[in-house]
Amino acid sequence: MTVYELTKNTLKGWINEALAAAKEKGELAFSSIPDYVIEEPREKEFGDFAANAAMLMAKEARMAPRKIAEIIVSNLKTEGTFIREIHVAGAGFINFRLDGSQLVKVLEMIDEQKENYGRIDMGKGEKVMVEFVSANPTGPMHMGNARGGALGDCLASVLDWAGFDVCREFYINDAGNQIEKFANSLEARYIQELKGEDAVEFPEDGYHGEDIRVHAKNFIGLYGDSYLDKPSEERKKALVDYALKINIDALKTDLEKYRIYYDVWFHESTLHENGKAREVVDELTARGCTYEKDGAVWFKATDFGEEKDEVLVRANGFLTYFAVDVAYHRNKLIDRGFQTAINIWGADHHGHVARLKAAMAALGIDPNRLEVILMQLVRLVQGGEVVRMSKRTGKSITLNDLLEETSIDAARFFFNMRQANSHFDFDLDLAVEQSNDNPVFYVQYAHARICSILRLLAQENIAVKAAKEVDLTLLKEEQEVDLMKLLARFPEEIRSAAIAREPSRITRYVMDLAAGFHTFYGACRVKTEDMALMDARLVLVAATKTVLKNALSVLSIEAPEHM
Repeated sequence: MTVYELTKNTLKGWINEALAAAKEKGELAFSSIPDYVIEEPREKEFGDFAANAAMLMAKEARMAPRKIAEIIVSNLKTEGTFIREIHVAGAGFINFRLDGSQLVKVLEMIDEQKENYGRIDMGKGEKVMVEFVSANPTGPMHMGNARGGALGDCLASVLDWAGFDVCREFYINDAGNQIEKFANSLEARYIQELKGEDAVEFPEDGYHGEDIRVHAKNFIGLYGDSYLDKPSEERKKALVDYALKINIDALKTDLEKYRIYYDVWFHESTLHENGKAREVVDELTARGCTYEKDGAVWFKATDFGEEKDEVLVRANGFLTYFAVDVAYHRNKLIDRGFQTAINIWGADHHGHVARLKAAMAALGIDPNRLEVILMQLVRLVQGGEVVRMSKRTGKSITLNDLLEETSIDAARFFFNMRQANSHFDFDLDLAVEQSNDNPVFYVQYAHARICSILRLLAQENIAVKAAKEVDLTLLKEEQEVDLMKLLARFPEEIRSAAIAREPSRITRYVMDLAAGFHTFYGACRVKTEDMALMDARLVLVAATKTVLKNALSVLSIEAPEHM
């Protein structure tokens, strides 16, 4: 149990006792205590915790909420406890302000749990999949993929810290229209390289990137002109088999460089090969959820509240991307037994979300088990101008281009500073700046500063003692108490981030924690003649180091010891 949970439970117990006492005295009349909440007020001046019990009891008690709150407070027995102040605010909130005696428990917890401090068991081992990036394997990853990678990986990490059994998955679109375009593009370049540009017209909708030419040239280096006389389908298959593996390996390499490691690389083609894609169309048909029109098979999406129906099988007999996607998500939620499947998609997929959820409902799957986080666009800004092209290639900026301009730490931190549904400008100048204006530098400097403090004291044979051996109640200064509050917040931030599917909360938290440490260090001298106070402050400093490192590890960002 975290310090916050322990504190909330204690406060709730005291409030319930006060309500029982008031009822016994005849001051309040009620049949049962409502399910009220105790939470942190948004504004610091209101205290550390607030309870809304009075508002929920007003109707039954036939009394103004503020009067009920005053009665509760008059019956509270908190003398000699960690409660420093209680007051009624607004319409009837009961606000509590704590002293440091309760908060020091967090320092003992951190000292005991160390690298595991912040982990909670909210998920109870429930199986959750997070599928993200899933870029088409027909070319390099772009800036949107870079943002989706940071968001998806950090969300998976948050869920892991919250106690879920998390699987990170990349869905490889190695079938369908984009692979057909890829094949046609490779074939055209292969023939052009051997017979000249005029030998064959390049497909209008083909991939015009230089990478296609490079694949064709390298293929010729291995096989020469031996595929010129082969049937087109055989030639295209050989070219795709060759180039696709190279592209997928490059995706894996680039993502691992970005500190993203997937548990599963799922090939779309397997759903065609094992018949599962066709099977899901048959199942929808058996459930009465399809019809035929103009030679095509349609899904009755309108029966599930959608504005239009969706084609599953084209008149030429080919499955649509939608049909295969339905089969893929059925595979996630039924065949592989994930309780929840979370997708990180670009905002342009908005219309696809509701229809896919409708298909889940048609298959008898609770559509709420499928969650889709829509990610807005990101712009790269340098010198106040939007950067659209790579300096090196003159083409659209790729993940590799970005990582040549800035650090992995900065990229992951910056991409995770905003909610996925917000537009974001990535400031390249700020990302490489070594100053307190650069948030990732500011946070990492706080960790490095702590390491320096501990290192210098160790040279004087001054070591951090075990928290239980130190009188932590000496930590009474406002900056000390505020810093302990921040440390106590970490498990709750993990919980909130997991519930809201918002890993950016952790990025904002480490910024708050770094600021809290810098404020503490500026106001409270660590090395002091009062040995007992120095020991207590050293425990606080060491605990801050641990939590900073833990929080940064959730984001897969390094916690340097020197800067």
